[in-house]
Amino acid sequence: MNLLLIEDDEKLCETLKYQLEQEQFSVDCCYDGFTGLNLLLSGSYDLAVLDRMLPSMDGLQVLREIRAQGIQTPVVLLTALGELQDRITGLDYGADDYIVKPFAFEELAARIRCIVRRVPELQEHDELKFEDLQYDPQQNILTCKGKSCTLSRREGDLMELFLRNPRQTLPRGVILSRVWGSNSEVEDGNLDNYIHFIRRRLKTVESRANLKTMRGIGYRLEESHV
Repeated sequence: MNLLLIEDDEKLCETLKYQLEQEQFSVDCCYDGFTGLNLLLSGSYDLAVLDRMLPSMDGLQVLREIRAQGIQTPVVLLTALGELQDRITGLDYGADDYIVKPFAFEELAARIRCIVRRVPELQEHDELKFEDLQYDPQQNILTCKGKSCTLSRREGDLMELFLRNPRQTLPRGVILSRVWGSNSEVEDGNLDNYIHFIRRRLKTVESRANLKTMRGIGYRLEESHV
């Protein structure tokens, strides 16, 4: 399960990341609200732990924006503001749970497990579809109108990310984090190479889908306008 920690205290964030990884979660960190918002809008996370007081964008603003965009990712809100009205406000903005600092890690982990039990399990075995494309993430097979090809694991991870977020511009940093991992030292040029591979796969199966370069930002899977 993929978790996102949005916390401006980098030391606390890294500590929580380590502890949650010991609980078998895959965890990414970011330290400001604007970056956290963009990561959550990618739809790549199963749960977020969100600090309320953040630079660039307050945690409540992040919550309000993702809910307005239809992102239903469960969110645990962390805050030093523990009055009743503060908790009510956080929940009304769309938080699924609320923990007041300081807190014991064991409580945070228990609350995350509780939310996980309530959320229906992701259907990772379902075929993903967009336009004339079908992709089976279990078999790594890409199909279009009777033509098919097998993708490598990395190509498959990329294709799955784009198919789960069609028509959305995915920043390069988001793609690198989700496919290679937040702590990976992969060179930026590797992403360009794999984008080339994916485009070649789309051509092989003669799909109308197009992987468009959003210059200076990232990439977006969209319908061909040709």
